[in-house]
Amino acid sequence: MERNEIEIMANVVVRAKECRGNHERMIKRFIKKTKKEKVVEEVKERRRYTKPSDAKRQKRQKAERRRIRDEQKRQRLQQRRNRKK
Repeated sequence: MERNEIEIMANVVVRAKECRGNHERMIKRFIKKTKKEKVVEEVKERRRYTKPSDAKRQKRQKAERRRIRDEQKRQRLQQRRNRKK
């Protein structure tokens, strides 16, 4: 790894060329990419053991929340389209 790039194991790399050598911008971009890749969340999850049944339950709950959120987004989009007509 060169001095002008930041890298983490999850294949998140920020190069100085992308940020025109601005170190503050490099750090901000790195943090943004790690959040997008959910690196921090994965580390937090791996700190403790979760029973397989709990993991399945959490996965189901997360999927249900995502379905509800997506449905609400579709409804809002449909309402906006109806207003324009």
